[in-house]
Amino acid sequence: MPDLARAGFRAMGTQVTCIGPAGDPAFDTAVRSVVQAFEREERRASRFRSDSELSRVNASAGSWVAVSEPFAALVAIALAAWERTNGRFDPTLLGALVDAGYDRDFDELLAGARAELRPIDPAGRAGEVRLEHGRLHLPDGVGLDLGGLAKGWTVDLAARAALERGLPWILINAGGDLLLAGVPPEDAILIAVEDPETTGQDLGRIELRGGALATSSVTRRAWGPGLHHLIDPTTGAPSAGPVVQATVWAATCTEAEISSKDALLQGEPFLDRAPGLLVLRDGRVVTNLEASEAVE
Repeated sequence: MPDLARAGFRAMGTQVTCIGPAGDPAFDTAVRSVVQAFEREERRASRFRSDSELSRVNASAGSWVAVSEPFAALVAIALAAWERTNGRFDPTLLGALVDAGYDRDFDELLAGARAELRPIDPAGRAGEVRLEHGRLHLPDGVGLDLGGLAKGWTVDLAARAALERGLPWILINAGGDLLLAGVPPEDAILIAVEDPETTGQDLGRIELRGGALATSSVTRRAWGPGLHHLIDPTTGAPSAGPVVQATVWAATCTEAEISSKDALLQGEPFLDRAPGLLVLRDGRVVTNLEASEAVE
């Protein structure tokens, strides 16, 4: 394991950790650029900030609204992912999340009482969203939730900004969504895969030499039995399928974030086309990665 420098901060409702080569004079400057990227994208895509671009867009549902180029790019990625995953990844589940009780920042949700839950119906209307020439139209009554996708997208942007400051490599971990970018260190970075049922206990480790890992779990952002943030679009309710946690590898954190949600909802067939590790509700762990396998 190489000598490492570390720095951390909180953004997007999670802990963000930056890891780079120890003793590199560019590390502190690179970390500042990472912080700036998270602050900028949180202002753009947070559904918990009334002044965010996302909040403005959601408030304009039913009408065409002009959006910034980065916001349009993020929505385009989300809509392409919806089509590619046959609807399993859907950015229009905000109403279902609120109905399930996720109606405020997660830290606030855990600290205080929720409003009474509303009836749950099938959700997801991404096919009705229109994006044309910098203008966006959401159907009346539909809201976007870009939280996880925006986090993965921001990790990618922040890593690029850090490398532009002169670091040879950086690892950014935003609440389990992480990317190792640049010329990787000679020794792999060991990434622990957490046991979804036992806090502080690991299922194993993955040797990461490049690219991204993302984890989606029904036990992480949970606020009651069967209540969590991973909505199944076919039911409009929190997923109750056989997978409780999915960890996947992809070249970018944006893609890993999409794929982790796809894997959690699709289940074992996902492993026929991409590297990952699934923890099933019956306690089994299924993976197409060897123990401590390097992924790059």
